[in-house]
Amino acid sequence: MELVVCKDDLIEKVIGAAIEVHRELGPSLLESVYEQALMIELADRVIVARSQVEVPTSYKGRDLGLGFRADIIVEDSLILELKACSALEPIHLAQIMNYQRLLGFKRGLLVNFNCKLLKDGIKRVSI
Repeated sequence: MELVVCKDDLIEKVIGAAIEVHRELGPSLLESVYEQALMIELADRVIVARSQVEVPTSYKGRDLGLGFRADIIVEDSLILELKACSALEPIHLAQIMNYQRLLGFKRGLLVNFNCKLLKDGIKRVSI
């Protein structure tokens, strides 16, 4: 399967939007608050995004009827997995990489809003 590729300039715009949300709200809020604020910021920047998108899951070609929900999908080419935790853990990286594989996306951003400086909480993920 050929992976969907996201352009670098879109990633930079999304990171800019996330930084603006963090600048306005600061750390230590719930993940859901950051998600809603980021959706507003992306819309204000005319970036098409969907939140809580179901990620279909199958086993040996059969739909499991169970799925995961991606926090935000940007322009059908970039997945954002948002966190508000003390530190990103290896399991968070595994989670976004699995979502990327299931969706067929090459690029993703793991964003932990619970940092003093958001740049320290952003991890670019490519598979």
